[in-house]
Amino acid sequence: MSHVPGHKAALRLPVPATARFRHLLAAEWIKLWSLRSTYLVLAGGALAVIGINVNSAVSNAAHLSEQAASPSEPPGIPDLPEYAFDALHTAFVDPAWQLLMIIAATVGAIAVFGEYTSGLIRTTFAAVPDRRAVVAAKATVVSAVMLALGTFVSGTSFGVTQAVLREHGGLSLGDPGALRAVTASALIAPLCALVGMAVGALIRHAAGSIVAVIALLLLIPTLLQGDRFRWVKEIGNAMPLSAWRWLVTNPARAHAPGPYPPTTTGAWLVYGGWAVVAVAVAMIVVRRRDV
Repeated sequence: MSHVPGHKAALRLPVPATARFRHLLAAEWIKLWSLRSTYLVLAGGALAVIGINVNSAVSNAAHLSEQAASPSEPPGIPDLPEYAFDALHTAFVDPAWQLLMIIAATVGAIAVFGEYTSGLIRTTFAAVPDRRAVVAAKATVVSAVMLALGTFVSGTSFGVTQAVLREHGGLSLGDPGALRAVTASALIAPLCALVGMAVGALIRHAAGSIVAVIALLLLIPTLLQGDRFRWVKEIGNAMPLSAWRWLVTNPARAHAPGPYPPTTTGAWLVYGGWAVVAVAVAMIVVRRRDV
């Protein structure tokens, strides 16, 4: 190549390839599953939730069988109150699904604060300066994994418990409220994972994030169950736990609601609203705060 006097040869630097979103998804997938604890937490949590629900079904089935086999009360003795039993509730025992909510939120929080505590976030942002794309990829991967987990746990819990109760009024997905309950329980896992991501982005500390998600998802809804003040009840209805409880309620056995009851449409809006706000908070915080 000839050199022209008075002109400097142009220095051509290689242009770095822009990371496509599918590459970010692959990277976040590898990060999530690179920890052995991910397998243990998700598998152990799934088995624990299903086990609690199935144990409830077995216990109820045994009680109902004993009640059916017992002789009628002798004359002069008042009849004992009928055993209150709800086959749908047996598949969605409160403590079991609260456990799933905390597991999902913890995994979501770890996906964010884990990179900050290890320092890996600097490498991530050096490779991909678009922080919003990184958060979007994290949210997509975590939500997909938690949706798969929630669907498996919800479907298995419902199927096994209703099979155990088949002689005592076990339900199918076609019964009123059943499909809604299964869907709501499947979706609560990705929802809580997104909330955990937002909390992890805000706090960036393991113990603090876990304490915060427990308080936000479980303790605050418990404190907002009173019916005396409308604003207290309305805030309580806007919490994910309260929305889930309403969506898994059996319409055929629902008690008369107190003042300011939740609605099914409102409960689904709570799901959507919390998911959108959680992703927005994570994006804003990660974008504006230094690593």
